[in-house]
Amino acid sequence: MDFHEKVVWITGASAGIGEALAQAFARQGARLVLSARNEAELRRVQAACAPAEALVLPLDLAAPETFAAAVAEVQARFGHVDILINNGGISQRSLALETRLEVDRRLMEVDYFGPVALSKAVLPGMLARRAGRIVVVSSLVGKFGTPYRSAYAAAKHALHGFFDSLRAELYASGVGVTILCPGFIRTGVSVNALTGDGQALGQMDEATAKGLAPADFARQALRVIAQGRDEATIGGRETWGVLLKRLAPGLFARVLRRARVR
Repeated sequence: MDFHEKVVWITGASAGIGEALAQAFARQGARLVLSARNEAELRRVQAACAPAEALVLPLDLAAPETFAAAVAEVQARFGHVDILINNGGISQRSLALETRLEVDRRLMEVDYFGPVALSKAVLPGMLARRAGRIVVVSSLVGKFGTPYRSAYAAAKHALHGFFDSLRAELYASGVGVTILCPGFIRTGVSVNALTGDGQALGQMDEATAKGLAPADFARQALRVIAQGRDEATIGGRETWGVLLKRLAPGLFARVLRRARVR
């Protein structure tokens, strides 16, 4: 896939993985739609992506009632969407029994229902053109749950179930679905992660601090998207966990039980 002049809509584009993806697509000559809640940060990313054309479109993934108007605005500006990248979300750092139910619901609303609702809003236009790709930024915890991330893992597992099903339903429609599973990426994801009472953790994980640079993730992600792959894990040694769980589930369970570090 040649990304030149392609219209790429990225949620969670104000920082981290989303910002790195925006800059990577900009270098390929794509036209961008940048969405997140923080408009000031989106303007900063827009400037960093110049001279690529970029529409700043603030969006709250927990407010699906606004998505139809957002899609209409994108269509008015660019006519269509070639690639939707569902990247926006919130992580978690709290034990399951210490997490309020409203926090569990918040994580599901933003990390699962938001991407699903936005994809449903964008898909009719893609299907009418018989072209497009839905990209979902999941996580390794979409493949296996880990301590301190129960609701986050649940939301990411749900994404896999929904978008694997959607991919099968869209077979031969001209619209593809790609799921990206990052490992530890050096972003502010842990700083903004929700604790049991819904407050932000406010500090960076050691593992996250040592993770893959966002630009390196973005470079690999664009290659996966260009190849039209269904799914890919991107990260360091932690990605071996997917294979270990498959080949030695008992050993993997013992390893997870010792993983008490946030």
